[in-house]
Amino acid sequence: MALSKHINPDRLIQESQDKKHHHHSLTHTDVNKMSHPYGARYGTASIPKYHMPSKGTDAESAYQLIHDELSLDGSPSLNLASFVHTWMPEPANKLMMENMSKNLIDQDEYPMTQLIHTRCISILADLWHAPSSHQAIGTATTGSSEAIQLGGLAMKRLWQERRKAAGKSIHEPGPNIVMGANAQVALEKFARYFEVECRLVPVSVESKYRLDPKKAMEYVDENTIGVYVILGSTYTGHYEPVKEMSDLLDQYQEKTGHNVPIHVDGASGAFVAPFASPKLLWDFKLPRVVSINASGHKFGLAYVGVGWVIWRSKEYLPKDLIFELHYLGSVEYSFSLNFSRPAAPIIAQYFNFVHLGFEGYRAVALDDLKNARLLSRALERSGWYTVLSDIHRPKEGGALLKGARALAGPDEESPEYYEDGLPVVSFRFSDDFKEQNPEIQQKWIQTLLRSKGWIVPNYELAPDLENVQILRVVVRENMSEALVDRLVTDIVEITHDLVDRSSASHALDLLGTHNHKSNTHASVGKMDEGSGSKPSGTYAKQC
Repeated sequence: MALSKHINPDRLIQESQDKKHHHHSLTHTDVNKMSHPYGARYGTASIPKYHMPSKGTDAESAYQLIHDELSLDGSPSLNLASFVHTWMPEPANKLMMENMSKNLIDQDEYPMTQLIHTRCISILADLWHAPSSHQAIGTATTGSSEAIQLGGLAMKRLWQERRKAAGKSIHEPGPNIVMGANAQVALEKFARYFEVECRLVPVSVESKYRLDPKKAMEYVDENTIGVYVILGSTYTGHYEPVKEMSDLLDQYQEKTGHNVPIHVDGASGAFVAPFASPKLLWDFKLPRVVSINASGHKFGLAYVGVGWVIWRSKEYLPKDLIFELHYLGSVEYSFSLNFSRPAAPIIAQYFNFVHLGFEGYRAVALDDLKNARLLSRALERSGWYTVLSDIHRPKEGGALLKGARALAGPDEESPEYYEDGLPVVSFRFSDDFKEQNPEIQQKWIQTLLRSKGWIVPNYELAPDLENVQILRVVVRENMSEALVDRLVTDIVEITHDLVDRSSASHALDLLGTHNHKSNTHASVGKMDEGSGSKPSGTYAKQC
């Protein structure tokens, strides 16, 4: 007789427990479990904020308690400070929930997810005109910050290889990287974290608050690993002139023999320019562009958590940055800073590619730019504001319209008629307004707009222009014409009220102080003021 016939598996499990369950002698309930109606547990007692509660509560009550507290956050649809996308159609939400538990790195366990990841890389390589979308190499990242680190690391390693091959030192004086002073903090982080000298090129009104390629050449030498060129400045939305920078570096190589590559930080613009400005030269059509990053969760129209970096070909990603793994069930390759990452955002990105296609992305980009132009013109025509961004200004010669199109007159809805850039509106008080109302502070506009639900930041421009404060609105897909209308109305009403009742300045000062104090509880777990190094740009400041 088989031995298993004499073994009761239920009894085995019961006898193998650490200890038996103890039940209340009267109610026969498990004393280790709790169940409270909503609010009963914490209705008269505070939720522990800085330590774990000794006993928990049921899932529904925990959800409601946290849900209620989060309701005090601002509305994502009225958050005009952020580039991050905040809406996707319901089928995309469903797909993400279905795949929320998948880890992208587990390629052997989730082969179809990895295949979708590979498809996205090929789609982007083709969109950005890589020599061969089949030979291009890239990866999903956790936003553009990680992507920029990877692009910079590849350039640094290739520079080191060239120096070693030439018998030169890689330590004295060491590598440097060139970028505009308007660079987002992630670009500066690369230099600091990976020990590369950061050479910030001053920006000016004349350079349109962005990198000046001619001035940048003053910072380039044989130890320059590359130049970061930004397709869409965080401050004002201006595209930096990638083609001009590339031409100057071509001339530099002819004279000196030094090959200095370009990495394009297309965090926002790489998902706008291909659709709104297809004739603009900025991507892999320029041989000097060796890598491009983009944020899928910005104008890629996916939820937060996905970025991309693509190299023009495998030769620009050094092999010693690629790790071969054997312990996940098959031979896999990794070249990201993070390891585990959620697969759902990548699936959401692929959903957009399939759902929208080129025409859909173009329609969204054109609508965003149209609404940004509407807001820009309305602000300027008020006489109270000066707009620093240029996407509402016609190009010289009206986009150089020719033939029958020129005779018919300009198409004012065509993006080709206007300066290229992101759908971003950066503005400040006009000089006339400041002269007539010197007691009114621009930061009050931010405070009073927040009281109406709008989140519009007021901050200083990049170094050398930090004495200029601007307000900035990012026009995303959900920023409809109706919302633009409401925003303009609120800005006009607030500004008019400040002009008519300037004696409110004292009350506004008190309000600003109160807001600062009321947020001090949120600083727990953060660095104290002054604990960081001196900022070199707006986004390097503690936030």
